[in-house]
Amino acid sequence: MATTSSSTVHCDHCIEMPSVAIKTCLTCDASLCQAHALLHQQRTALREHTVVEVTEDPLSLKCREHRDELKLFCLEERVPVCCLCLLVGMHKNHKAIQLQEACADFKSILEATMNQMLKRRNEAEHAIKDLESLYTQTLNSAADFRERISDKYSRIRVVLDGDERLMMQIIDAEETYMTEWLEAQRGIMEAQIKEIDSLRASSKSLLRETNELRFLQQITAQNLCDPFDLAPIQEVDKDLCDPEKLRTVERLVDDLSVALSQHFPRMWSYLSSPALDSKSAHPKLEISQDRKQVYWRRPPVSEARSLQLYDSQYSVLAQQSFTIGQHYWEVIVQEKPYWLMGLTTGPVNKKDAPHKSSSSLGINNTSWCIYHGDGKYLACHDTRGEAAVGEKENQKAGNTGKPPEGGAVIL
Repeated sequence: MATTSSSTVHCDHCIEMPSVAIKTCLTCDASLCQAHALLHQQRTALREHTVVEVTEDPLSLKCREHRDELKLFCLEERVPVCCLCLLVGMHKNHKAIQLQEACADFKSILEATMNQMLKRRNEAEHAIKDLESLYTQTLNSAADFRERISDKYSRIRVVLDGDERLMMQIIDAEETYMTEWLEAQRGIMEAQIKEIDSLRASSKSLLRETNELRFLQQITAQNLCDPFDLAPIQEVDKDLCDPEKLRTVERLVDDLSVALSQHFPRMWSYLSSPALDSKSAHPKLEISQDRKQVYWRRPPVSEARSLQLYDSQYSVLAQQSFTIGQHYWEVIVQEKPYWLMGLTTGPVNKKDAPHKSSSSLGINNTSWCIYHGDGKYLACHDTRGEAAVGEKENQKAGNTGKPPEGGAVIL
């Protein structure tokens, strides 16, 4: 085969004036220009030859063992073979078919696969459209709920502000009534004192008179001959100022506060975000860099850590343990068919964490867990298992924990 460069193949029959080859005859092991390729087709003796697109290495299209044309396809090994391979070679007695038939079969399979892939692609595109629609719907729903909830809180504040104003008005009215009454009583007492002081001054002036005639004339003129008939001074009744009505107002506010406190603080107020402890993770579990997510992975054969130290359950502990306060956390379980989430109390040595069996969760009196399997939920504690509320597939699971006195909660 004549070649001048890695990209140009010349005709093997054009000796004096080299021409660019356009075909390769595997039977002749020769490259053909356009004229010789046409001649190859016209001659009856050459029509049965295998002519393919021009190639620099015709031997790559032949059997490397027998140097014969690859006209058959071995169904068992799934490779092109020559006739000698089936008769005396490595593929002896193997089932084989013509290359054309094999090509037709595989093209049919490939077309079916492409159609299936196209179908899957269309389904994926529709799924993306649905996801985009759901994404927009989620944003709109969140905005709608945010506005509605804000409006509800505004109404609650309006009601509370109105109730506060009412209570303040009642207190103001009661204060005004009581202070006006007290001021009126004070005015009466001050008038009596003024009258008494006036009479005492007159009496004192008469007592200083030494002339008996003038004394009698003045005492009769001032109508002081008889003993004074003074009105008794009323004792102040302190019970009249008892703030019972104000205490009633305070009780109403206390009742409102108690009614509200039944719903506050909400469970979400104790929301925690515990990080996962990668050192306690099963070797077949991988922890994300932010230590918030866990993935299943297949460890390499040369895994240094011994799997014998771990129980069969794929578990991981949280880094934190809580000793005080109330805590709530959520775990996104997505569509996992089986999962177990729980907590335990008591001191835990982190060094022993890899040896600590997660399978003991919920079967003793110091641990609790929620188990999901086959679409059903179980709440387990101290060997007892009770069906959890509902059988709906959830994408999130929540746990709340409050450490016992002198103990700790370990997730």
